[in-house]
Amino acid sequence: MIALVSGTVVATGSDYVIIDTNGVGYLVHLPKPALSAVNDGDAVRFFTSLIVREDSLTLYGFANWAQRLLFDQLLAVSGIGPKVAMSLLSSLSPDDLKTALASGDVVRLSKVPGIGRKTAERMVLELKGKIDPRGLMAGAAPSSRDSDLIDVLTGLGYSAAEANAAVANIPADAPDSIDDRIRLALRYFGGL
Repeated sequence: MIALVSGTVVATGSDYVIIDTNGVGYLVHLPKPALSAVNDGDAVRFFTSLIVREDSLTLYGFANWAQRLLFDQLLAVSGIGPKVAMSLLSSLSPDDLKTALASGDVVRLSKVPGIGRKTAERMVLELKGKIDPRGLMAGAAPSSRDSDLIDVLTGLGYSAAEANAAVANIPADAPDSIDDRIRLALRYFGGL
C-alpha cells in the first residue's frame, strides 16, 4: 500500500500530477482544489490511496489525512467508485460535503457531476451516523451547552447543518441562559 508520496512535481494534467520521488515518477490523481494549488517544480506531499483493479493500479492523492479518510468513506457506498468520489471532493470542500451528507442535503449532492438523485439518497442513507455534523461549521466539537441548543433547533425542524451555522453565529459574549441562546439562534434564521 502506498500511503504517502512526496517529491517534486514534474508535470500536471487535467486531473493528475506526476511526482518525481528520487528518480521514480508517480502519477497521482488529485481533486481540483489540490490540483490548482500545485505548479511544475513545486515540492509536494500527498496522502494517497492505491486502488487496485484487474487492469490498473491507480493512485489518488489528498492534501491531508482527513480527506483521504473521507475518500474511503465515500468508496464504501455501493455504486460510488474512485472517479465519482473524486468528483465529490472536487466539487465540494470536505466540510461542505460532510455537512451535506449529515444534513441529508440530496439536492446539493445531486448537483455534483456524476451524482444523480438516487445516488445522493443512497450516500445519505449509507453514511448516516458515520458523518458527525457537530462542530463542522466552527471546526471543533460543540460545548454541552451548544449541543443542547443544537438538539433544540433540530427538534424545531432545522437541519443539523443549519443548527450548527446558527450556533456558530452566536456571539462569544452572549448570555449562558438556554432561553437567550435560543432567541439568538432564531434571530439568525430571522424567526424573531
